[in-house]
Amino acid sequence: MTRAGRGNLREEQKRQTRAKLMSSARALFAERGYAAVTIDDVAADVGCSRATFYLHFPGKLDILLALAQSGDTPSWLSFYEDLDHVLDGGSRDDFAGWVSRALDWFATNNELFRAWDEATALEPEFREIARAGIAALPDSMTRYLARWPDDRRDEARLRIELLVTQLERFFQRWDTLGTIDGSRELAVEVLTDVWHTALSAPDPTSHPAA
Repeated sequence: MTRAGRGNLREEQKRQTRAKLMSSARALFAERGYAAVTIDDVAADVGCSRATFYLHFPGKLDILLALAQSGDTPSWLSFYEDLDHVLDGGSRDDFAGWVSRALDWFATNNELFRAWDEATALEPEFREIARAGIAALPDSMTRYLARWPDDRRDEARLRIELLVTQLERFFQRWDTLGTIDGSRELAVEVLTDVWHTALSAPDPTSHPAA
């Protein structure tokens, strides 16, 4: 085998090992949460050494971050860029479609919610990343923010951040914990009623009462 061929083989083996580590970590995090899983657990599940784990990830938090950034599903940021277009059009039906897609995203990533919440509570670095991630969502909605006067932009951002929080908590209680009843259709309808109005930008022709 040529040197180039051996190099390609090593790279492929490295890629496969990284993929196995991520797959194992995802399953273990989903089963036990973040705090209870150790690097040794992940390495043992794959059948490699702790040293091999460190060749791919500096630590446990890094593999959780890699999982959060991987996958074929759209990122949370892309959903809010999509929402920016939806609100720009003003259609209630389009907004309901966005809410439905958001619930699908939560369902796809549901198994990692517990790990994300635990890492946010336990890891200051992850907390900062989570905070920056939430702050980036309204910042990605340039059309929406442009419809708010400069002195109310913070309010506009807060409305988006409250939407993020309510969607996440609602999904956990409705789908994961089962403490909220109601069909998917009803959930989409009610969330649309609440948020399509709440996210409406102020009328530029109106003036606050004196």
